[in-house]
Amino acid sequence: MSTSPGQPLPLPPAAIPDGCLPWTAERADRWSEALPSWPVTVPPRWRHLHLVLLTAALAALGLALAGWSPFLAALVAMHLVWLPLRPEAVRVSAPALVVLAAVRPPAPLWLVVPGAVLVAGGSWAVAELRLRARVRQRKAALAAAGGVTAPLPDRGPALGRGRFLTGAGLVILVPGVVLLATAGLWSAPDDRGGAAAAGFFVAGLGATVVLSGVLGRRRATALGATPAPVLRVLVRENEGGDAEVFAADDTTALRPLFTVATTEADEDAEDDSGDHDDSRGDDTEAEIDELLDRLETDEPGPLREAVLYGAPYDGAEILLVSASPQPGEPPVTERSSGPVRPLSPGGARRRLAREKRASARAAVAGEQHRLLVEAARSTAPVPVRRWRAGGVDWLSGVLLVQWGVWTCWAVFLDADVSLWQQIVVAAAGLYGGARLPVKLCWRITADRTGLWLNGLRHPTHIPWDDLRSARREHFELKLRWRGGDSWAVAAPRWARLQRARGLTHPYDALAAELTAMHTDPALRPTGDSEAHVRGRALWPLAVLFALTWLAFLTSARTLL
Repeated sequence: MSTSPGQPLPLPPAAIPDGCLPWTAERADRWSEALPSWPVTVPPRWRHLHLVLLTAALAALGLALAGWSPFLAALVAMHLVWLPLRPEAVRVSAPALVVLAAVRPPAPLWLVVPGAVLVAGGSWAVAELRLRARVRQRKAALAAAGGVTAPLPDRGPALGRGRFLTGAGLVILVPGVVLLATAGLWSAPDDRGGAAAAGFFVAGLGATVVLSGVLGRRRATALGATPAPVLRVLVRENEGGDAEVFAADDTTALRPLFTVATTEADEDAEDDSGDHDDSRGDDTEAEIDELLDRLETDEPGPLREAVLYGAPYDGAEILLVSASPQPGEPPVTERSSGPVRPLSPGGARRRLAREKRASARAAVAGEQHRLLVEAARSTAPVPVRRWRAGGVDWLSGVLLVQWGVWTCWAVFLDADVSLWQQIVVAAAGLYGGARLPVKLCWRITADRTGLWLNGLRHPTHIPWDDLRSARREHFELKLRWRGGDSWAVAAPRWARLQRARGLTHPYDALAAELTAMHTDPALRPTGDSEAHVRGRALWPLAVLFALTWLAFLTSARTLL
């Protein structure tokens, strides 16, 4: 959301259907008021989806270890997934949960049945609120359209909608079936119960993804089957790459009505037909670079006039025809590739407050980066410039090792620890063993040709012309270059301590120096670097750390 005044990019009159009414703020408020009066979960953003899945997975395993039957434990946990993602499924699953808990209750009976009833009843009530709000929102949108309808400009069927999700769901089903088939091979009862619960949970996730694909495809097909209601709106691409829709008279973009993930309709057609124009490669790469630049700066795209096809509601499918962000280009036709996510008035206010705070922090960080870049410009060029891991990186590595040691101690101190817990700890340690060499031994070498990054497999070369940015983002030093590739390394950072002591984080200084070299060729190194200077592949060290970790686990299990 932005409070800066400006005129939206105009949509050509020929792209506006006859009689199409503007969706004014007054009518849009009625649509927003159709949402439940108290906070109810809506489809989460992709960036938050992993938290939902992690919470549900831990709930399934915890209930299984507490004595619940594996299927019942997985069913309870799946309600944490279905409630925000697929409330339609809760109408069936909630009564089934109560029946199963009453017919085949595990011990202890006095806790399981009331718990199942509480989960089922709460989930069903929240799901019903969302589903009934959809009906009210659809009616409000149809009333705002005033009965005006128009055929979709993209006459072809939405062949690509739901296809990826359906395929992905079937792939996810496979490990779930494997876990269920092999659950009886575990020796300990807790292992058998945990494996079966994990199998049911993963299979439930796969079925949920398949259901999402099927519903998305059906709704997209129904949208184009008959003339759809149309409304004039304003739209822009937010910092996350999704489309934000505003009322037609909200020219300052203060109050987004909903967000929705979209994809250009012509791209869907090319993917389905298998015909690709190689000449679009450069344009696609430029679009990717532009999107990455916007994501880096957290700035939304320009506000544009658009026509909305379809009645929007929580979970709906829509189509947008909007003015192109590029001057002189034809209008852009975009189909929804995800569900409509409404934003309540309270959510909009909280979001505006968060964005203001983030904007203030970004302004401070940007000014600090500018001053460091100016200071770096006074440095004389050298034949070859090198940077490597320092104290903060070693501290990060020590913290990672400490976490691994104490986690191992806590798990293996218990003589009755289950095998699946041992496998999880071992896998986490192997992942840490692969990350530790990068944390401790990363090296960046700059010469006249560009930057060289050592890595696990081999060094990576980034020509100066391909480098897009070098910035410290939160705890990470992040380099981006053309094609959407990036490299990052993380280390602790204490902003208050740095401000109090007048200290500069090493990542800030490094990013400023790279930025100065990138923007001013006269500051770049003048010589060529040799192979031994750029650093060697780090995979041998990763293998050594992995073997050390496995030996440590074996010794800990033997001694404890």
